[in-house]
This record gives sequence, structure tokens and C-alpha cells, in this order.
Amino acid sequence: MNIKKAVSLVMALVMMLSVCCVGAFAQNNVSKPENDAPFIFVHGLNGWGGAEGIDGIIPYWGATTGDLMQYLQYEGYECYSASVGPLSSAWDRACELYAQIIGATVDYGEAHSKQFNHARYGRTYYSALVPDWGELDEAGKIKQIHLIGHSFGGTAVRMLVHLLTEGSPEEMAVTPSDEISGLFTGGKSDWVKSATAICTPHNSATIYYPLDKLGIIDLVTFMSYLYAGVVGRGPLNGELVDFHLEQFGLSKVPGSDEVAPLFKALKNVLDNDGDTCKHDLTPEGSRQLNEKLDISEDVYYFSYPFSTTKPVEFLGVELPMLKTNPVISLTAVMMGIMMFKDPDTGFVYDKAWLANDALVNTESAKHPLDEPFAEFDANNIEKGVWNVMPVQNGDHGTAIGLFADKAETQAFYLEMCRMLNALPD
Repeated sequence: MNIKKAVSLVMALVMMLSVCCVGAFAQNNVSKPENDAPFIFVHGLNGWGGAEGIDGIIPYWGATTGDLMQYLQYEGYECYSASVGPLSSAWDRACELYAQIIGATVDYGEAHSKQFNHARYGRTYYSALVPDWGELDEAGKIKQIHLIGHSFGGTAVRMLVHLLTEGSPEEMAVTPSDEISGLFTGGKSDWVKSATAICTPHNSATIYYPLDKLGIIDLVTFMSYLYAGVVGRGPLNGELVDFHLEQFGLSKVPGSDEVAPLFKALKNVLDNDGDTCKHDLTPEGSRQLNEKLDISEDVYYFSYPFSTTKPVEFLGVELPMLKTNPVISLTAVMMGIMMFKDPDTGFVYDKAWLANDALVNTESAKHPLDEPFAEFDANNIEKGVWNVMPVQNGDHGTAIGLFADKAETQAFYLEMCRMLNALPD
């Protein structure tokens, strides 16, 4: 193993563990499915996509069970693992997703960029993931996509669908019509067939409260951006990892040497906390997002909550199962015993909020509290509501194959793709 591979393996393990902290395929005789809508997979906090070298060492989607994208493609599904800012806000991630899928220059919006004091434009994607996305085929049918997000990736998916549907009045008010990104003009809800959120903290997570009290969140935030700034200036950026923070000058665009002074860029991003993943993941940030984001009546929505805990009835708590990743077992314990009332909002976290996947409360992962939902019914799948799937056994990493059973992980995603692919128009 050469030095570059050794370094990349270590970085992959560290980053995969941080996701949990804040071979050959069998032949078969099953006919390949016909699918006109490609599947776009969106990683979570501190994650990475298929365009990054680190994915070749430990793929985000599949992790220790193997590359899920390869497996699903072998099974006949057109799948892509998107790469967005691992520390970026839901808004910035959605802008990067849009440009990457359609093949364009990232436009974070004139109003948004001025508000948060960063560059309006990011990198250019010369090769689109789905070149004909949103276009009409010979039969007059629009080319659609399925969006699947894990953890904070589910929030980015929600933001993308919202902007495609509603646009941004703030951006349309300040940007000339010939300069505005198509993402901000709305009217594109029919570009998305389905939106799926896996282990997504729609309503934040109770683990935030003790970590915030202990000052751990601020420390981890500072160290994460410092790490991104240092690595984002070196030869590994673009080769193995990609922090997508060039809008703040914290990392450089792969192939470019243009970058702001480290501590100036670091101060810039920390001073604009409202445009970061940290803000969007807090209880208040999640509440603001839920007020802003509207569900689209033209899109199928699905949520997959996970739980790695079991109730201990005589104690009235939930404790983690033995197979829970030991790195996050302590957070599973903490969340499983916390029942309290938020002193600022008055929201009560009762017994229903004890079950968790060691990072996200199972209740939070079911659906945004202010949006319509229904328990999943295979015979009555509705658009415009969250179809809540049965709770899956496993922790936050199990959902993407980290220290999980290979056959179970592949079967879970294969069944998901089959179900989504069979959805009626």
C-alpha cells in the first residue's frame, strides 16, 4: 500500500466514525428493471460522494459492506452518489446538488450570499449527473429523479424539492431574470418523482442539549472547520476529500490555487453561523427550516426511522442493544433516558422520544412535526404526505452499511429502489 492509499484509508475511517459521532455480486436470473428516473443519493454530515477518492477506499453508501452504488447498478438501477459540502447548510447543499445534477455553475443566490457574506458562485460542473433532467422525451414525459438522503442529506433533499417547487421570492426580488438560477424560479415540482429521508433529524435531536451545555458542539464545530481549512488547502483536497467550502474561502476548488487566508476564512464561516450545518441541526435551526420548507403535492415522500434501543419497562427508559456501534453507545444511552421540557420553546420531550439510533431520535426521523404524514401502506401510497416506513433495527451507521450485515444492507436498498421505481405517475 503506497503512502497516498494509507493516508486515504486513515482519513476514511476517521470521517466515517465522525458520521457516527456528531466483492463480487451473486448472479441471478431476475430480469433487470426498467427505470426512467435515476436515483440520486445524498450523504450526511461529514460524509462524501462518489466523486471523491475516499469513496474508493470506504464508500459512504455501503461503508464496510461494499459499494452500494455498484451493487444497485448491477441490479439494473441508475444510481449516483452526489458530493456536497459535508459541513455546509441545507441551502448551500441544495444549490450544489442542483448544479451537479443538471450540469451548471453553483449559484448560492445573490440575496443569500450577501446575507451570509460569502461568494455567490461556486464551482462549475461540466458533466451533468442527469443531462436531460427536467426535459421532455419523445412521448412528452418529463425526465424525473428520485432523491435519497441519509441523515442531514435528507434535509438537503427537502430543501432542493422546496426550491424546485416554490423557488425563492428573496432571490427573484433582487436578481435579474436573465441572471437568476433556475433553482430559484420554482415551478419544477414535477422534476422529482420521490424524496426519501433515512435517519434524518427533521426535528433536531435531544443529544444536542447535553452536548451544547458541555460546550462540545462549539469545540467540534471549530475543530471541524479548522480541519477543513487545513486539508482543503493541501494536495488531498479534490484528490481524496472535498469540503466544498470555497464560497467562504475555506477550501479551494479542485484544480485551483485560489484560496483566502486560513484564519480570515475561518472567522468568516464562524461569524455566519446561520449558514452552516450546525445551525440547521439545532432545535431552533430545525424549527426555522420546518417553518420555511413546504411539502410538494406532486412528490412522493418517504421516511425511514431507525432505532438501536430497546425499552426497559421497569426503569421507564430505552437502552442500546449490544450490536450498537460502541463509538456511539453512550449517546444512545443519554438520549434513551432524557425526558424534559425545553425551557425556551416549552416543547415536551416525553417517552415517545426515548427510542433513538444513537444520534437521532426515532420520533424525529419519522417526519417534520408540522407536515402531513401517514403510516406506510403499500396499497395506498400518497403524494404530498410523509409515508412513514416501519422502524428499522440498527444505529445511525447501520443505515448506510457501517459495521452492518452485507446481505441485509443490500436487500434493504434493493427493496427501496424496487418500491420507488414502481410508483405510479
